[in-house]
Amino acid sequence: MNTQEAKLVLETALLTAQQPLPLSELRRLFADELNADTLRTLLDELRRDWTGRGIELVALASGWRFQSAPSMRPYLDRLNPEKPPKYSRAVLETLAIIAYRQPVTRGDIEEIRGVTVSSQVIKALEDRGWVEAIGHREAPGRPALFATTRQFLDDLGLRSLEELPALDAGGAAPAEFELQFVQAAGATAGADAPVAGDASPATGDLLAANEPAESPATDLPPADAPAIDVPPAALPDPTSQPAA
Repeated sequence: MNTQEAKLVLETALLTAQQPLPLSELRRLFADELNADTLRTLLDELRRDWTGRGIELVALASGWRFQSAPSMRPYLDRLNPEKPPKYSRAVLETLAIIAYRQPVTRGDIEEIRGVTVSSQVIKALEDRGWVEAIGHREAPGRPALFATTRQFLDDLGLRSLEELPALDAGGAAPAEFELQFVQAAGATAGADAPVAGDASPATGDLLAANEPAESPATDLPPADAPAIDVPPAALPDPTSQPAA
């Protein structure tokens, strides 16, 4: 099989896939006859082949996928006029803290925010697939440690936590990242929508109107690390290196 034939196989598999494909899956297309380095070279060539078109090939945390280009969002939105969900300040701040401070406990989040964290906020983030408990802190009550997930990285079009925007001197994430997050979180067809369908779970009820009123946090356990002052506009994100 020559290079063009191999690229055609990759292109077909990725265009018809319902979710991002890691290198381990792509190698199965060739009965493991092509190693990971060769596949990466072919994928990079394929990505260049699609440059400047309405669809682009991107590498995400869980693998590779084709998705619509950002410039196509205004047009595709006309086919999907639903407005993206309105995320509350509590949801965004909680997610931001988890993303930049992970792993953290609920007490850590409350100490940073200064108010109690609603169980509904944590559950909504878990149901969305963006946050998960990865263990427990060895402290009284053994509180759960929360971290962001690979799904969250995929929804934001990132490969790893290293691609998160750097915090400024005040500890806030750049405002443009919040816009990117809200758009990606909409899970509707648009610039970040996968070609073969959205593999991400339903958004869930994260609307501010459905959240209980927050109250000042009291008797909070101290966090292990210095707290980051995360303002309302701060934004987050999650997990590990791209799947190999």
